[in-house]
Amino acid sequence: MQTPHPDLPRCPWCGTDPLYVHYHDHEWGVPCHDDRQWFEKLSLEAMQAGLSWITVLRKRENYRAAFEGFDPQRVVAYGEDTIEALMQNAGLIRNRLKMHAIVRNAGAFLAVQAEFGSFDSYIWRFTDGQTLVNHFATMAEVPAVTPIAQAMSKDLKRRGFTFVGPTICYAMMQACGMVDDHLLTCWKRAR
Repeated sequence: MQTPHPDLPRCPWCGTDPLYVHYHDHEWGVPCHDDRQWFEKLSLEAMQAGLSWITVLRKRENYRAAFEGFDPQRVVAYGEDTIEALMQNAGLIRNRLKMHAIVRNAGAFLAVQAEFGSFDSYIWRFTDGQTLVNHFATMAEVPAVTPIAQAMSKDLKRRGFTFVGPTICYAMMQACGMVDDHLLTCWKRAR
């Protein structure tokens, strides 16, 4: 994968790795409104806990295959035998607690869908359905946690989700376009 337009100014966190640059340019900060994508993002953000995002990103296709396209209806039925098989998959991050979290979160995800009509309807309530546009000039200014992320984390946990601490929630908000944290100098910045 070649880096498209390598001369464009970008947020420095994506570096020059073509996969990371592509993610920055085409996914990160783009508003998500598809429940299957929400479940994928929620699951992959949980996998990232304690690791770098590029590590997870490089394994994303393996996760999509292992978790059947992140279909929560199918994932919720995974039992111990399936978890054990996933633990043997070298293409995944083999952390039993995180594997169980994806399965548990599938059930909580389905409950949210049943209550609100969609996970998307539920999650966007935290920003009143709008992308919050920040005005950061440097990476040092970008927070790891915000009061909204803390409220989201608390509510998700109350609903039975795991691996949804406030830092993970804020990273998910950034990734799914609930906030625009592209730096002022980045070409992807909302103008």
